[in-house]
Amino acid sequence: MSEGSHEARKAVELDAVVVGAGFAGLYMLYRLRGLDLSARVYEAGDGIGGTWYWNRYPGARCDVESMDYSYSFSDELQQEWRWSERYASQPEILRYIDHVADRFDLRRDIQLSTRVTAAVFDEAAGRWAIKTDHGDRVSARFCIMATGCLSSAQVPRFPGLETFQGPRYHTGHWPHEGVSFAGQRVGVIGTGSSAIQSIPIIAEQAAHLYVFQRTPNFSVPARNAPLDPEFERRVKAGYADFRRQARESRVGFVVERSEASALAVPSEERQQEYEKRWRRGGLGFTATYVDLLTNQEANDTAAEFCRAKIRAVVRDPAVAEALVPKHYPVGTKRICVDTNYYETFNRDNVTLVDLRRTPIETITRHGLRTREAEYALDSIVFATGFDAMTGALLSIDIRGRSGQPLRQTWTAGPRSYLGLAIAGFPNLFTITGPGSPSVLSNMIVSIEQHVDWIADCLAYMRRHDRCLVEATVAAEERWVAHVNEVGHATLYPLADSWYMGANIPGKPRIFMPYIGGVGTYRKICDEVTAKGYEGFALTPR
Repeated sequence: MSEGSHEARKAVELDAVVVGAGFAGLYMLYRLRGLDLSARVYEAGDGIGGTWYWNRYPGARCDVESMDYSYSFSDELQQEWRWSERYASQPEILRYIDHVADRFDLRRDIQLSTRVTAAVFDEAAGRWAIKTDHGDRVSARFCIMATGCLSSAQVPRFPGLETFQGPRYHTGHWPHEGVSFAGQRVGVIGTGSSAIQSIPIIAEQAAHLYVFQRTPNFSVPARNAPLDPEFERRVKAGYADFRRQARESRVGFVVERSEASALAVPSEERQQEYEKRWRRGGLGFTATYVDLLTNQEANDTAAEFCRAKIRAVVRDPAVAEALVPKHYPVGTKRICVDTNYYETFNRDNVTLVDLRRTPIETITRHGLRTREAEYALDSIVFATGFDAMTGALLSIDIRGRSGQPLRQTWTAGPRSYLGLAIAGFPNLFTITGPGSPSVLSNMIVSIEQHVDWIADCLAYMRRHDRCLVEATVAAEERWVAHVNEVGHATLYPLADSWYMGANIPGKPRIFMPYIGGVGTYRKICDEVTAKGYEGFALTPR
């Protein structure tokens, strides 16, 4: 690149900068284009796709059904695209994202392999000064964070980690060329969603697989299969109503819900209903009864059903007991969806190591040592999750009014208004940020709702000649209190989950997502808009 072109690039002025080119960033760009606003998307990866670009581990698949997990903004798009399976795999989702980018000519405004390192609000200019790791200097009226909730990979600081001689992998940053574990002794650390999907496949390849389990997880069979053409036809014929139901639902997808209490029906009838949901498979299991996530006694009935299923599948009673979750209510960690996960522990070449009983002491040059034994390993897979919801935002040096760092503002945990805006940070928006339904929902539904809200806000500002929009401290405080109140009326805080930030040492314990439901949240956001952006200060130009 010539010196002149570098200087020209440093002087770029835009209406909006979007950080991240996953589902959120792409749709935000599409809406900004529709408003005739100049915009550029910066993406750290070498390709678009966000979480579906990075997460290529064996068996990576969405746990929301494919007919739900797709954009709804274009009827032509949703009619023409055909999914092949009930639950789409990572390669298919990435093909879909590529198709969307090409269909709407989005790539020309996306700069790949570029990480935004800083975003500083210039109060005198009323603009954001944005820097990248390539030396880009951009001035933008609006800075929109589409950084994703699960994009900052977390590897615990195990002693001796750097001494290990073999290859190390994290499920959230998988090699694009793929990995063969044929003939190897493999250790997988963690038993969350990505581990539960990958363990059965790695076990089929490896000479021996050691699963190092920190916390056992509840998992429901996926019952994945080729997509039923008749089901696809019915959904596409009534997509408008299908999408409306999803938007008005609690979790952002259509699921059979019961308004009955688990404690109000005879035990035999309850057992039959759980069995029916188990046979169907998928995330709808926790919707079997209305009070499963609010009443401990009701939850115990569902948890005991799941525990019995694990014990029935796993032949070794000691292994089964180690796999049975006993310390938190079912559903308070995101319930997993699997294909033959528990069955995998019946294989002769799979060993479960219970780290609650015998913790990891150190990683060695040739494996791993717990308090009781040493394990020789050729490869280690870290399925240890993410610094969820705040990690990607706090990895950027974001500074608002008076140079206030976001890291300092959020020292005691994330605070925002609606999960969309932060007091003291004008014209900065967070798509599916902490304080919104985000990870407790179908992410696409939540993404579209947030992007549409932001786009409508920008259009409103233009019509009313406003230059800045900023959440007020009072509105932010009320919202944080509401999020906490609703969260603590459920069983969710009883689990040491990434929803609470409990997987990151030193991270404040606060329930980050909004549990009030997608439909309820949408109504709240619409009311804020209808009242002239209540809780926001809008500065005249």
